[in-house]
Amino acid sequence: MKITDHIKNAKGKTLFSFELLPPVKGQSIQWIYDAIDPLMEFNPPFIDVTSLREDYIYKQKENGLLEKVSYRKRPGTIAICAAIINKYKVDAVPHLICGGFTKEETENALIDLQFLGIDNVLVLRGDARKADANFVPTPNGHNYATDLLQHVIDHNAGKFLHEDIESTYKSDFCVGVAGYPEKHFEAPNLKTDFKYLKQKVDMGAEFIVTQMFFDNQKYFDFVKKCRENDINVPIIPGLKPISAIGQLVALPKIFHIDLPEELSEAIQDCKNPKDVKQVGTDFMIKQCKELITFGVPVLHFYTMGKPDQTKQIAQAIF
Repeated sequence: MKITDHIKNAKGKTLFSFELLPPVKGQSIQWIYDAIDPLMEFNPPFIDVTSLREDYIYKQKENGLLEKVSYRKRPGTIAICAAIINKYKVDAVPHLICGGFTKEETENALIDLQFLGIDNVLVLRGDARKADANFVPTPNGHNYATDLLQHVIDHNAGKFLHEDIESTYKSDFCVGVAGYPEKHFEAPNLKTDFKYLKQKVDMGAEFIVTQMFFDNQKYFDFVKKCRENDINVPIIPGLKPISAIGQLVALPKIFHIDLPEELSEAIQDCKNPKDVKQVGTDFMIKQCKELITFGVPVLHFYTMGKPDQTKQIAQAIF
C-alpha cells in the first residue's frame, strides 16, 4: 500500500514508523529481525531501509603504485526489503540514491522493486564518499535528486532509458523526497531550498520525510512555509533520540542541525552514559507528544538498527 494511503486510512491518527540501516557485511538476516521484532507491537505500516553508496580504498601494488578499489560494506537494500515484506507483511520503503549507481543500475533496481510488489520509494541524492570533499556523481549516474526523481516518474509513465525496447509495463511507485526544516547545508538560503522542494513536489513527489530535528518550532515553521509555497503533501517528521554525549558534537557536524540549549545543557550535566540516554529519551517523549498534538501524520524514527530506545519512547506515547 502507498504511504499516502496509509496516512489517509489513519483518519488523522498519528502512525509509527522507523528506518533501518543495513547491517555491516558478515551479519546474518537475524540482525535485521532483531532490530525489527521489538518494535512490531506498535504496528508500523511501513519500514524504511537506507541505501549506502560504495566507498573506496587505495591498495599498494607490488610495483609500489596505488590501486583504487571500490567496495561496499553492507548488503543490498532490495534484498532486505524483500525479507521484511516476506516475514512481517508490512510495506518496506527502499531508499534510492544517486551516488554509487549508474542510470542502468537504478532502472534495474526499479524493475526488481516493482516485481517484488514494493509500492513506495524514497528518492535522495545521497552522501559524498568519505574521501571526497563534495558529492561526486557516479559516471553515467544521476547528479541530483531531481534527476533521480524524474527517472522514477518516467518509469511510472512507462518511459525507459532505452527507447528501442517496447513494453506495456509501467510502475506505480509512490515517491517520497527529503525535507530540511533547518535548510539543506548546500542551499544558500531557505528560499532556494523551498524552491527545489516545490520543484520535486510539482514533478510528482507525494510525501516528504524530514531530516532529524530537536526543536519542534523549526518543524512547525517548515510545515507552515511549505503550505505557503503550495507544498501540500504529507510531511513526516524524522526523529532520532540522543543516546550518547558524543552526539552533541557529531549530530550538528554531520547533519548540520542545532540542538536546543535545554537539551545540550541537560546532557552535559549527566554523570554517566545511562543518564545521557535517559535524558535523550525523556526529551524525545516530550517532543513526540507535542508533535502528535500538532497533528503529524507519522512519527518516523531513525533507529540505526538499535530498537531499545525507540521502543521505550513508543511505549510512552502510543
